[in-house]
Amino acid sequence: MQRASSVAGRRQLDFSRLFLAQATVTLLVALTGLWLAGLPGASSALMGGLVSLLPSLYFVRRGLRSRGGKRARVSVLNLYQAAMGKFGLTVALFVILFVTVPPSNPALFFVAYVAAQLMHWLTPWLMRERSTPRT
Repeated sequence: MQRASSVAGRRQLDFSRLFLAQATVTLLVALTGLWLAGLPGASSALMGGLVSLLPSLYFVRRGLRSRGGKRARVSVLNLYQAAMGKFGLTVALFVILFVTVPPSNPALFFVAYVAAQLMHWLTPWLMRERSTPRT
């Protein structure tokens, strides 16, 4: 018996939960920064979260352009290019940020960055399909 999803074609992966988790943890760190260090601490945390979130968005958009077994070589090449682009974008964002608008609280900046990055560890749990409730 074939699954209905395989008949209709491959379903697209939904990374919205991952991005929502990254944004949520960034906002939590920013609220903590607002409470501990005021508005400059919150803005530092928001910048740290954005430095993590923007390259992740780029990676998903660039790396998953073509999928499927027929063009496996193209898919692998896209993933390598997306990983290199994500690394380059991360470095560029760090440089641009620290040169133009240095964070007033580097500790909160890096806490938010690392916390948003750690959300990738939850990807298998966030990406898994939810079971439907039984009737």
